[in-house]
Amino acid sequence: MMKLNVLKVGGAVVEDSAALAALIKSFAALDGMKVLVHGGGRTATEVSAKLGIETVMVGGRRVTDADTLKVVTAVYTGLVNKNVVAQLQAQGVNAFGMCGADFGYMKSMKRPVTAEGVDYGFVGDVTEVDYDALSVLLFKKYVPVIAPITHDGFGQLLNTNADTVASETAQALSRIFDVTLTYCFEKEGVLDKDGNVIPEIDAEKFVALKEDGTVSGGMLPKLENAFAALASGVKEVVITSAQKLEGGTKITL
Repeated sequence: MMKLNVLKVGGAVVEDSAALAALIKSFAALDGMKVLVHGGGRTATEVSAKLGIETVMVGGRRVTDADTLKVVTAVYTGLVNKNVVAQLQAQGVNAFGMCGADFGYMKSMKRPVTAEGVDYGFVGDVTEVDYDALSVLLFKKYVPVIAPITHDGFGQLLNTNADTVASETAQALSRIFDVTLTYCFEKEGVLDKDGNVIPEIDAEKFVALKEDGTVSGGMLPKLENAFAALASGVKEVVITSAQKLEGGTKITL
């Protein structure tokens, strides 16, 4: 199989011009086919605040009412996505900005109210990924830059966790590529309580880290999606720094 790198960037990186520039340079230097998935939650939170829209997070995931959906769609697919695409083009990478609605690439369904009574609003749980559509772009040597907005197939856009979008993308493409999924953010990897990088985390260790509070917030969906990717055929998953794509925390089953 041909090798493919799927890289997800989020956290403070996309809001920090210097950090993003360093990441873009490292990503541009990767050989072969590649896909970049990005977040932008901090910018969405900032814009929401300026508009008087309250941001509510539950378990590291954004509750998305109708007004928040407008904000995240504008921020993710517009401001953040096109900024990343433009910077990649400046590095000689023929990047193509898109979200799940483009080409009907990624469909989702509105998340039902949880057993605990949490209504996430217009948040999508992925149901279908058209990996053929993306592979056409890849084989034509385009580099997809994917914003975490999906659609339900009936005209409704849905906010979908960027870590999930990266994981689902990697899983789908692993049918035809040898995929490495890298989650990169502002830290050097998953950190223990002393601030040291944990070199490797398996499923058993993940449970222990959750129980003692070492892993919480936005790191929870990141790790959950990492394990889902490995279980579905992705060869390797790493959580590392945007400053250097090597090292970090390796996720294993």
